[in-house]
Amino acid sequence: MYVATGRDLAVLVKPPRVLFVNAPMGNNFGAVGDSAMQTSVLRAALSMIDSTEQGGGLVDYPITWLDNFQFAPGGKASSATANSTTAISATDGAARLGESR
Repeated sequence: MYVATGRDLAVLVKPPRVLFVNAPMGNNFGAVGDSAMQTSVLRAALSMIDSTEQGGGLVDYPITWLDNFQFAPGGKASSATANSTTAISATDGAARLGESR
């Protein structure tokens, strides 16, 4: 199981199961202190153990990272945002993935 923030890297590595979270690197389970989001991502990842029938599956976790985040290759910062058009809460994301609370 791999919870990824880098879709391109996950496709190259080809782990048995991938949950892609469109968030800044290092925030695979959500923002610091957002326990609802972290729990939701963890549950979504663990649910793939039972729901994935064939290796190599990649599932997109349905979120939009609402805050701008900085990427600084070589020390020069540039702003980037998630490219999804729909913002949803962690609870809505969990519901869409069929999780029960």
